[in-house]
Amino acid sequence: MRRSRFIGYGSYLPKRIITNNELAARLDTSDEWIKQRTGISQRHVAADGEFTSHLATNAAQNAIADARIDVGELDLLIVATATPDNTFPATATRVQAELGMLQGVAFDVQAVCSGFVYALAMADNMIQLGQAETALVVGAETFSRILDWNDRTTCVLFGDGAGAVVLQADVGDGSNKDRGILSTHLYSDGRQYDALFVDGGPSTTGISGHVRMQGREVYRQAVARMVEGVDTALTTNGLRAHDVDWLIPHQANLRIMEHVGEKLGIPPEKTIVTVQKQANTSAATIPLALAQASFEGRLLEGQILALTAMGGGFSWGAALIRL
Repeated sequence: MRRSRFIGYGSYLPKRIITNNELAARLDTSDEWIKQRTGISQRHVAADGEFTSHLATNAAQNAIADARIDVGELDLLIVATATPDNTFPATATRVQAELGMLQGVAFDVQAVCSGFVYALAMADNMIQLGQAETALVVGAETFSRILDWNDRTTCVLFGDGAGAVVLQADVGDGSNKDRGILSTHLYSDGRQYDALFVDGGPSTTGISGHVRMQGREVYRQAVARMVEGVDTALTTNGLRAHDVDWLIPHQANLRIMEHVGEKLGIPPEKTIVTVQKQANTSAATIPLALAQASFEGRLLEGQILALTAMGGGFSWGAALIRL
């Protein structure tokens, strides 16, 4: 049975950092208020002229180096983003060119904060079907470009960044002891469209617009849906919460992540958290967290990882992985 095994991780964060105190100097907010409600102390913001493709390319190059492969081995590149460089073509094709990847296929996936899990599922399915052998999956965002910096309910939450993983086909015996992605689970509910959206776009206003959010509803749904996704993944694979070595949730809000862990019965010390320094980077949060955990030596062979995310749409999903 073919499985998709993680062989490399990469990340990239813009140099510019905006602290809570910097925001408090021009908004009706404070460092204490933001930390208490979100756990966030700072966020990275792309420089003028620094695009999503630049962030994605840097993270991709780092992941390729970590995997110790040549770019010529890649035959699939998927970029998860809600903030592409242009309406078209896909940002992934620009990254493909920058990497010097002259073969294979490259395309974008747009599922907002769930984007990386969606992209991971697509890459895994293609590898299982024999349509790809080595895949690069990137989550990259420049959310700072679609924020209303006068709206304290949204602008304090988000940041820019990119994370990437390299997957490679591996053949096992079909048991849940095999290394690689054990299963992925994707969902959406379009009835919740207006709870988290951008009030613009090429077909409506002709401009990109800004993030608008019904905070309480998003919080409630995020906890319920992220828990639901992990529960389904565990049940599918005959595992339980205590089998999980690391919970890696979408880094939207520290309180959401803590609540998800409590509901699942996974203790805080088994949750990878990066939101304090990076804020919510949408589709980039999970691969950024994976990369940080890897660089810190916390990811070990045989461990079980549970990934889960929810974003606008609503869209949500989960993945279970044995390293």
